[in-house]
Amino acid sequence: MFFASDNSGPAHPKVMQALARANDGYAMPYGADTLMDEVRARIREIFEAPQAAVYLVATGTAANAIALATLSQPWETIFCTPQAHIHQDECNAPEFFMGGTKLTLVPADHAKMTPASLHAAIAAEESRGVHGPQRGPVSITNVTERGTVYSVAELDALTKVAKEFGLATHLDGARFANALVSLGCTPAEMTWKAGIDAVSFGGTKNGCMGVEAVIFFDPKHAWEFELRRKRGAHLFSKHRYLSAQMLAYLTDDLWLDLARRSNNANARLVRGLKQIESVHFLHEPDANITFAGWSRAGHRRLHDAGAAYYVWDDNLAGDDPDEVLTARMVADWSMSEANVDRFLDLVRG
Repeated sequence: MFFASDNSGPAHPKVMQALARANDGYAMPYGADTLMDEVRARIREIFEAPQAAVYLVATGTAANAIALATLSQPWETIFCTPQAHIHQDECNAPEFFMGGTKLTLVPADHAKMTPASLHAAIAAEESRGVHGPQRGPVSITNVTERGTVYSVAELDALTKVAKEFGLATHLDGARFANALVSLGCTPAEMTWKAGIDAVSFGGTKNGCMGVEAVIFFDPKHAWEFELRRKRGAHLFSKHRYLSAQMLAYLTDDLWLDLARRSNNANARLVRGLKQIESVHFLHEPDANITFAGWSRAGHRRLHDAGAAYYVWDDNLAGDDPDEVLTARMVADWSMSEANVDRFLDLVRG
């Protein structure tokens, strides 16, 4: 009953087997390994983008921060939601790697900005000449940190606003596969065909040990990213171990299969919770993340039984057993139906 996060689950056996195979013998370092050639070709095929520049790093924070640094200047500001991972959970890494670029928060409903809110936020900047921040890229998260998913039409509408101001758009896709499976579209439709310029394509939360791809659909950004990755200490010497993970992840659509498993586990959880009258939802779950509330007594029952998840209100020690506290639950690819059902039984009491 481990719903703390999808990055807490195990790496898939095929990923671990690929690492063991990659460990045999010698390979050129720093991304010159033959496995990386295969990764690059496969990602270009999957995204229908033969000219795309493709790179690997070990963490989502590095993928987001270095990609945004490549797309921006230190005197600019990045537009994102208050719930964006780059704002809430990356310890100012984007600002650090961008050398002073700031973040401007765009009001959001269920963690999703709208074209109107984005337009207003962008229009409000670059209004004080040399004294104020200049407009920089837009960063969109899909799946959002509240478990909601932008549709292709919503993404297209947002990038049109960005382009109206001549701005690039970055997609934080730490849970890219979960969003894609939820939408039933192609990677190209969710990215460059919808106007996205750069993507952080996640693997760690979806069955890899630790690897993320950064994809620029315009290769003009390639050399600057390479320099920033090296300068930022995120160019692996034994790069083949990143390449091996990503190649296994992409082979035979393993990445899509694992995302379906985690989305399906979450859907089973949601169906069960919706049958419990005392449970209420903060957001409609679109992929593998759910925010729902029930009594403190129910949370205590779950924690006493060993369930792992975050209580958003962080107040299990309160006195009122009937007070409703919010749970954040994330399903990973390895979550079993039996564990979902046991969790539901404990909520019911």
